[in-house]
Formats: sequence, structure tokens, C-alpha cells
Amino acid sequence: MKLNENVLLLGKKVVLVPYTPAHVPRYHEWMKSEDLQRLTASEPLSLEQEYAMQQSWREDADRPAISQPHSSLLCRVEVMTLSPLSSECTFIVLDAEKWRAQPGTPEESCMAGDVNLFLTDLGDPGLGEIEVMIAEPSCRGRGFGTEAVLMMMSYGVCEQRVPGGDAEADSE
Repeated sequence: MKLNENVLLLGKKVVLVPYTPAHVPRYHEWMKSEDLQRLTASEPLSLEQEYAMQQSWREDADRPAISQPHSSLLCRVEVMTLSPLSSECTFIVLDAEKWRAQPGTPEESCMAGDVNLFLTDLGDPGLGEIEVMIAEPSCRGRGFGTEAVLMMMSYGVCEQRVPGGDAEADSE
């Protein structure tokens, strides 16, 4: 995740920022939801475990992330190639309207979810995946997930030099 530690991506509806320790408490509150746990195939973590997880993502730039999307909150995109040097990239999704409303607004108060780009099959480094979770109920159905996925695809192609590929939405 170090590859995006100084990156901020601006969209019309969302802003993508790196996942930092300041985001962990809000993220942890979201992940207490049994529905989100079920939809993301996640196990509940303690706050301390969540901080440790965030730190491991931040410190281990080459950690391969292997995941199976399990819900309609997630969108999968297959790409032609992903560099093993950038096997994972995670951003927190912010509500751009809230974020822009007042300069200096804490990111934590604008959080809507997260979006990830990563390798899905270490045996086939040409297969990648984008997952998006819009965890904040008030932000669902407003196009945030769509814009976050499109921004992540653009970031992957333009900044990480991932060639375009075939897209497939997960129907689960």
C-alpha cells in the first residue's frame, strides 16, 4: 500500500485517500455490522486487531492479497496484467460533497467505504480484482461505488501501468 501513501484522487462524487490509522475507528464500527461481515465474508476483529491490520497493509507494499468477492457491494474487474510490485492498493472512499463543504473537515467524518485493487491469483499475475464496499448506508445508491471503481480502474491503468482488460461484475 506504500505505492499510494501520498495519493489523493478527486472525483465528482467521491474522493479516494490512503487508508491511515485515523480511519480505523470508523472502519471498525462499520465492520461490527453482521450484514457487512456476511457480505464481505469478514470475521469480526477487535479495534487493536484492526489497527494491526491497517499497519500491515501500509507497511507491506508487496503483500499479495487474495480474496473472494461475496456480495453485491463488491465489483470484480479482471485486468490483463498487474505488476507484482504493486499487488495491492487500498483507498478509503470519502463523500466528496462533505469533504469539500468545509476546508479542514476531518476525513473520518466523510468516510463512505473503501476500494481495493489487488492480485487474485498468484499463479496468474495477469488476473486482478477491484473490490468496493460502500459501508455507510446513507451513501449507498448515490453512484459512489461506480465512481470509485472507475477511478480505481483509471488509477491502475494510468498510474500503475496496468493495461485495460475485461470487466465483470460479481452477481453475488
